[in-house]
Amino acid sequence: MGIRLNNRNAMSTPPDLVVFDLDNTLYPYDVAHRRALETVSKKAEDVFNIKPEDFTSLYESASKVVKQRLGRSVASSHSRLLYFYRLAEVMGVGSHPRIALDLEQTYWAAFLSKSRLFDGVVDLLEEFRVANIMCACVTDLTAQIQFRKLLYWRLDHYFRVVVTSEEAGEDKPAKAMFDLVIEKCPVSPEVVWMIGDNEERDIRGAKDAIDAVTFLRVDRLSKFSRRETAADVVFDDFRSLREACAGMLNQASSQSLRS
Repeated sequence: MGIRLNNRNAMSTPPDLVVFDLDNTLYPYDVAHRRALETVSKKAEDVFNIKPEDFTSLYESASKVVKQRLGRSVASSHSRLLYFYRLAEVMGVGSHPRIALDLEQTYWAAFLSKSRLFDGVVDLLEEFRVANIMCACVTDLTAQIQFRKLLYWRLDHYFRVVVTSEEAGEDKPAKAMFDLVIEKCPVSPEVVWMIGDNEERDIRGAKDAIDAVTFLRVDRLSKFSRRETAADVVFDDFRSLREACAGMLNQASSQSLRS
């Protein structure tokens, strides 16, 4: 576990705004997604006699069709409701809203119950709060479920601004996503940090759109080459990131108290 500075000056100045991605940045998305699909697959087997291996194939086919119809740069292309609506059709049970809604709610209930924040996320957000450093969340997908995630983990009060691709009209790395964050801030920030897990959407998107200092979360720093990223900082553990920020945050906290 650790942190690597590709830009020595990246953390020399306290940020006015820290922008966080949500999925796979604050929690491991793949684990929750896999377990949620297993739960839906079990229901499909019990109710419709669909074998698990057939369900997986049908789900992948349904999501692919939705993405092809809508394109991959809009929030609705991630809609589990649309995936399951199409899934009901290819299962041969017809276009039934009730079935689609039931499967979607089953999916998200299981997803949330099986999801866990990465260690150190809340502590780091609390440090930013104490230091009076504004935080924002910029995330693809539809607003309702992303809001539900923040409320479920009790993170909503840490973010002064939340922007989803549904509201902005495009997924990251669209400039509109990042511009909307700055537009919503009560004071225009000079130094912005972006913390995300995707090289193209989060890192290059934020650099190009708002000239952010970028932090890339990876699963294992020891297996990640310095040449693989344009990020200013790479880390694999929020506790390590918090420790690296400690001096700067203490300074920002003191300045906040004096003001």
